[in-house]
Amino acid sequence: MPRARRVFILALCVFGCAVAARAFAQSDGDVLDARAAYDRGDRLRLDALAPKLAKHVLAPYVEYWQKKLKLDSATDEEIAAYLARWPKTPTADRLRIDWLKTLGKRGQWAAFAALYPPPAGEDTEVACYALQYRRQRDGSAAVIDAKPFWFTGQNTPDACEPLFAALIASGDVSVDDRRARFRLATEAGNVRLAQSIAVDLPPDDRITLREFAHVDANPGSALSKGTEFRWGHRAGSNLALYALERAARTDAAGVRAAWEKQRVRLPEADRLYGNARIAYYAARQQYPLAADWYREAGSAGAATDALRAWRVRAALRSGAWADVLAAIDAMPASEQEESAWRYWKARALATTGRAAEASPLYGSLAGEISFYGMLAAEALGQRQELASLPLGANAEALAAFGDNAGVRRAVKLAQLDMRPESQREWLYVVRGSPDDTLLLAAEYARREGLYDRAINTAERTSTRHDFGLRYLMPFREQFAAAAQENAVDMALLLGIARQESRFAADIVSSAGAVGLMQLMPPTAKWVAKQMNRPDYRPSQISDASLNTQFGAYYFKYWLEKLDRMPALAAAAYNAGPGRAQAWRAATPLEGAVWVETIPFNETRDYVKKVLANAMVYSRSLDQAYVPLKTRLGTVQPRGSGIVSSVAVTGDP
Repeated sequence: MPRARRVFILALCVFGCAVAARAFAQSDGDVLDARAAYDRGDRLRLDALAPKLAKHVLAPYVEYWQKKLKLDSATDEEIAAYLARWPKTPTADRLRIDWLKTLGKRGQWAAFAALYPPPAGEDTEVACYALQYRRQRDGSAAVIDAKPFWFTGQNTPDACEPLFAALIASGDVSVDDRRARFRLATEAGNVRLAQSIAVDLPPDDRITLREFAHVDANPGSALSKGTEFRWGHRAGSNLALYALERAARTDAAGVRAAWEKQRVRLPEADRLYGNARIAYYAARQQYPLAADWYREAGSAGAATDALRAWRVRAALRSGAWADVLAAIDAMPASEQEESAWRYWKARALATTGRAAEASPLYGSLAGEISFYGMLAAEALGQRQELASLPLGANAEALAAFGDNAGVRRAVKLAQLDMRPESQREWLYVVRGSPDDTLLLAAEYARREGLYDRAINTAERTSTRHDFGLRYLMPFREQFAAAAQENAVDMALLLGIARQESRFAADIVSSAGAVGLMQLMPPTAKWVAKQMNRPDYRPSQISDASLNTQFGAYYFKYWLEKLDRMPALAAAAYNAGPGRAQAWRAATPLEGAVWVETIPFNETRDYVKKVLANAMVYSRSLDQAYVPLKTRLGTVQPRGSGIVSSVAVTGDP
């Protein structure tokens, strides 16, 4: 072929590729416009965009958005056509659920029955519509199956209300059941639901809105005075316990005297219940006498999983190892199998002179790559080994995996910053897969820069593991530079980023935190000032180099202020330095106990995972081995030289 012709053909190819790329980019822009139209309920704009996107990889989403905005006027045939066109997709399953709810509201039970049950599971609203369908088909006997939905402290869908009314009318939801839900709502802080139940109870149990208003104004004072309660009636006991719950939620120690004054007026069961509730809040508020108060509650202190968990934590905080053992032994067998309780039971056994019984429990944990697995291995004098068996690169297998329509949708959704949808698509692809397929998927995600998907997928394997994929180190140069510049352990920075962002550099949380280290804009602004960076602009916050530098500086700042204790600094990074300081005890406390007794579930889990992550990354970076127990150390009492966040101008 003459050279001129080859140049001409190459030019045509380049031109064609450029045109195709512009068209593809334009179609992606149209998808974003379509999503915006859907979000604002603009049917006309969405309908105008849809024809241009009929062949786009995200066409199922565009059509789903159209159907969702027109559910009120949709027909069975239109929905069936969509389900047939896009079977076994997240959007089809979501549309099926949406349509079942629409049919239930309309009472179109034949059409409802044709689509029920949904293959991907149901929520409470659909389940209640299904029971309504069975009621009209089979009679009132079907209603009894709605009773489990009654026992919640949360609001239930309107679809459940006719069923509840029928259960109350038949006596299948008894007055005791209604009292039970009143308590559940009160415990959940759902005041409106609690009051709506109480005002509808029989006269001896009924609490009027006026009585609630007097107590709500100052629950602790009302309990102390005791004049607002109809003692001798169920209503009086219920209202007193309601007042206790409201007051103890913020100050269990402060309301204790009022409770001691009034509890003698209550029946024994109510008195023990109240003792359990005030002990629970005292434990969460880390009050030193919480373990003693739990003893007053007797078996009522083990009535729920939350009460049982905090009974253990109260005993840990006070160093009452016999109580730790008793509290764990009072748990159902399924709860005792949780890693935390196996570890603390082993510790309690070892501390109370029963080391031979502790060893098997430590041994059952020592193989788990987790916070308590690592501590258990150390208790046995062992170091965990990470036994990776990588799958190996296979270009053909990776290409075939990438051709999967669900995978292509997941990648495109991630590119367009539709992360929840991308994650849902990805889960549909990998759920139920064998280990080799999961590792292939994780490697594909890594190569596509979907580091969160790579990590999460690699974590799903059962017997064959690749810890290089589970504990990825993207942006390694940036983390290394940030660690060196701020003289902070790179393993800790990687451990934080893995937990905060799963290494998604452009992610923005619902609270507004940005980037690898999930920096809040005010925090980044403060760090820029401390680092003398007048060139900083908010638009730079997601830049990997800047984000890791600022995150490292912020973490190091609080690490120094918090006695160079990684657990406290990690808690400060997640929940704020003021809280991390407030959670110190009045006396020295073992680091692992301090972590387990963090009041916030999210922060407790976060600190455990950050420190466990750091242990693995330390190994990957060939750092000298430092036991987790050593890293945790001993947390010194409050007032150990911290500068409060309020005193630092501009610090969030």
